[in-house]
Amino acid sequence: MARGRATIKDVAAAVGVSTTTVSHVLNEVPGKRISSDTRARVFAAADKLGYAPNALARSLRTQRSNTIAIIGDEIATTPFAGKIILGAQDVALRRDSVVFVVNTGYRRDVEAREIDELLRRQVDGVLYASMYHREVELPAALRAVPTVVVNATCADERVPWVTPDELAGGEDAAAVLLTAGHRRIAFINDEDPVAAAVGRERGFLRAVEASAAADADVMVLTAESGAEGGYHAGLRLLGGYERPTGIFCFNDRVAMGVYRAAYELGVRIPRDVSIVGFDNQDFIADGIAPSLTTIELPHYEMGAWATERLFDLISESAPAGPAPHTRLRGPVIHRHSVAPPSQDSSPGERRQPADRRGNA
Repeated sequence: MARGRATIKDVAAAVGVSTTTVSHVLNEVPGKRISSDTRARVFAAADKLGYAPNALARSLRTQRSNTIAIIGDEIATTPFAGKIILGAQDVALRRDSVVFVVNTGYRRDVEAREIDELLRRQVDGVLYASMYHREVELPAALRAVPTVVVNATCADERVPWVTPDELAGGEDAAAVLLTAGHRRIAFINDEDPVAAAVGRERGFLRAVEASAAADADVMVLTAESGAEGGYHAGLRLLGGYERPTGIFCFNDRVAMGVYRAAYELGVRIPRDVSIVGFDNQDFIADGIAPSLTTIELPHYEMGAWATERLFDLISESAPAGPAPHTRLRGPVIHRHSVAPPSQDSSPGERRQPADRRGNA
């Protein structure tokens, strides 16, 4: 018959001390007069025997399960989710905790069921995550457990939240093009007025206005936020009169569509037009030629920041007053899609002029 896993009695017998002494050592109970030699022998025996403390028993004693959960609408199915989870796991690992991940698929019934199950399992806290930057309403059931909102805002001032700094991202994208010398520039924005679209456009225009480039000519178009939308917007911009020499795209998928339009029109990147994306989706930004300069969303940093705040709430060490909120700036990832405007970057096939603001 196979022998079960090692018990605290096995460790005590191997060292020649009581089970109480072993318990005090392994649980690092303060105030106990146990010699350093005995402590070392207990840890060595536990390691040799493969002894692991009973998590259920420990949770009953400490009222902590050493587990936290990430629950979100598409947290397990988006290309960005992995970095949020990794940021959370790295912090949780340092706190000797485990992370559960739950995906709800935007279904309220699934969300309610999963939250109920997580609370039954006595998770110490919850990260409530959104696939995209928006305002969320926290489910009432989460008021029973420490909670931090990730990649979204929350109207409840008692709840900490973290989002990307969309305005700063727009500013940084404009700065890339302006620093390279571009003055005839365009922004292809999302046709839906989500928080990211509003913030990135505001930052982009503010950076242009604040720059020394008083002669800058700026166009803003809106399009569906995918490759097809980028393609049609690219045809309009690159096939028209007064073709821009630099284009900032709402995301990397839009930029991919602009690449396709440029190829069909014989417009060379970056010699004839420079392109800046947003998100830093590696399989796009590194997978197209030339590789795409883009603004990275700080998903890892958001996951780490939110988890640190969550453990502050769990340990009741959070400072008094309103809950902390922050917007994190993502870095510019420089690749090969941006260059100074060339002297011969004149428009090719002439089409109708592009409006200074309009839909693709």
